Amino acid sequence: EVRKAVTLSATAWAKIVETVDGSERIEKGPQLFFLGPYEKVFQRDLAVSLSNTGYVLVTDKLTGERTIIKGPTLWFPRPHDSSTMGEAVVLSSTDSIFVEDLLTGDKRTVKGPQVWFPEPHERADGVKKAVALEENQYIRLKDTASGSRWIQRGKALIFLEPTWTVEGSSAKNKTGVMQAWSLKAYEYVRLVDRVTGKIAVHRGEKTVFPGPDDELLDGDVLTAIDLKVHEYVKIMDQASGEIRVERGSKNGSQLVFLGPNEKVVDGDVQKAISVDDDNAVMVRDKATGQLRLVTERQLFVPGANETIESVQQRIRLADHEAMIIKDHKGDFKYYYGSDEKRAAGQPRSFFLQPYEEVVKLCWSKGRRCDSRSLVIERFDCRPQFMPVEFNCRTSDNVELILEATFFWEVVDLPAMVKRTGDTSGDLCNHARSQFIQQVAKVTLKEFMDSSHQIATQIYEQDSSFYESRGVKIHSLGVTSYSCAERRTAEILDQIIQETTSRMNRLSQAESENEVNLFRMQGHIVQEKLNGDLLKIQHQHSKEESEIKGRSEAVRIAAFMDGLKSSVTKTEDRTDMWQVLRKIEALDEVSKSNSTLYFTPKDVDLSIETKAR
Repeated sequence: EVRKAVTLSATAWAKIVETVDGSERIEKGPQLFFLGPYEKVFQRDLAVSLSNTGYVLVTDKLTGERTIIKGPTLWFPRPHDSSTMGEAVVLSSTDSIFVEDLLTGDKRTVKGPQVWFPEPHERADGVKKAVALEENQYIRLKDTASGSRWIQRGKALIFLEPTWTVEGSSAKNKTGVMQAWSLKAYEYVRLVDRVTGKIAVHRGEKTVFPGPDDELLDGDVLTAIDLKVHEYVKIMDQASGEIRVERGSKNGSQLVFLGPNEKVVDGDVQKAISVDDDNAVMVRDKATGQLRLVTERQLFVPGANETIESVQQRIRLADHEAMIIKDHKGDFKYYYGSDEKRAAGQPRSFFLQPYEEVVKLCWSKGRRCDSRSLVIERFDCRPQFMPVEFNCRTSDNVELILEATFFWEVVDLPAMVKRTGDTSGDLCNHARSQFIQQVAKVTLKEFMDSSHQIATQIYEQDSSFYESRGVKIHSLGVTSYSCAERRTAEILDQIIQETTSRMNRLSQAESENEVNLFRMQGHIVQEKLNGDLLKIQHQHSKEESEIKGRSEAVRIAAFMDGLKSSVTKTEDRTDMWQVLRKIEALDEVSKSNSTLYFTPKDVDLSIETKAR
């Protein structure tokens, strides 16, 4: 048999098997070799080239021995070797891994920075980051091997050991790193030890790290209670049950920190009550159950066992007001604002004393007084109007809706309270009953003519009913009425319209007669005045003529007497006077634009015709 030599390169190897005895050997390159007569090549492969971080785990199949071959190298296997390739773990300065010895079960932590190659019987978990803690951070650690627990504070770089676990980690906080509490001067925390139950209080200013078994009692950092000068707070020690009251300082604010077992009771911070002339405080002592009224001027803060039942305002009554107060015995006291009604020594303004209450009456309201929901605690003693409405039927079977108005006042408050609790309802219902009785006796026409007389008769004839209830009725009048049935209401409207039209016509005729009479009286007065004027004018004209005549007579007499010696004849002197009068007349005429006409006789003119 002709065979060829086996050629191996520098990185090649071949496994040669002796077929006679079954022995095996490895031939490494580079070489050219010849097989023996009973040898054959069982396997050929290349050597494993390992980098700086590479390694191979070699197991001898005959002995079970394991070895680690680290790079960099070129590895040729032995005849009975099996191999597993792997990469070393490169660890930075903040990385670590947990390494387990598979023979002993021991675990250890390998910290960076380094390149880690495992030993033959070692196994490593994944790379884990070290926990970096700042100065105000911490983590809770527990050693599962010993059960011990502790707090690791910052500033530090923590590499966890295999048996350590971080407590407090969650989906949101996977690392479990927590912030310490940096407290300001007005902040504090209360930590409770879950093992012993002891509570510790830490106030600012400082940074607080909890103990391994500590947890926040209140869930968060607390702020001290800042009390102003007018504020207070009640604090109870839950261990002893004692209550103390802290109030603001007179010089300014005061910070109050709760103790380990203390809590605020009766709500949060409360304001002190200003007690003055107009305000008082009703206080109950929970130890004795007694009430007391505080009226002294002060900024009132209740004691540890006291509660404020109410803050009262001074009740001040006007002149027309009155109130009813029921004392602890159930007796009624009547207070009036009017000096005339108020008893001697009774105040006009007051506070309710302990166990006293204001008596409230529930009156009916509405035009038909069908709703008893009007609560009265201050009674108005002035006269007032109250409109009411109700139905009634006349003797001719006409149903009417009457609207009336009471003008009334409360004159005797004790009598009113003694006899009724619904004064307005009593007045309305009684008036309704009386109207129904009286209207049933008359027809519609008679009612229309005497509605006001019926109303007056109703309250005058039954005055004892109102007096027994402490009420005085000044007047009761029907303000309007209408028919309940539509057809009857239309007829009534027609009657009313016709009556109104007739009254309007009568009023119009009366007005016209008054106007004519006034006009006639004016004419009579005017004619009388005209007659008096004519008489006066006539008298004046007569007197003026007499004066002129006497003056003219004096002139004529003087003229006639003056010519008597020169013109002896009276006729001649008369002619001369007439001539002078004509001259004066012509002179007056010549001064105007008048035209003067003379007859021939006046000028003594004659016309002659001469023949030529």
